[in-house]
Amino acid sequence: MKSFEDAMNELEKVVDELEKEDLTLEQSVTKFQEGMELSQYCNKMLEEAEKKITILIENSDGNVTEEEFNLEKEEENTKDGNLGE
Repeated sequence: MKSFEDAMNELEKVVDELEKEDLTLEQSVTKFQEGMELSQYCNKMLEEAEKKITILIENSDGNVTEEEFNLEKEEENTKDGNLGE
């Protein structure tokens, strides 16, 4: 299993190769498929990491509690001006 950073570096190399435009159509398609696989792998790793993230919240009585991070909830709170609530 490769690290997220290694997969991103490989993905950047694939993008660079595709941007050079000196590949045949068949080579381009192969590189594109490789890039899509790397992109999906990175996305999966990010989703798994997101599930593991927890945040500390201080409630109104001053106690700090740990809650699971919920991206949708945080985005909603940010829009409403309720950071970390």
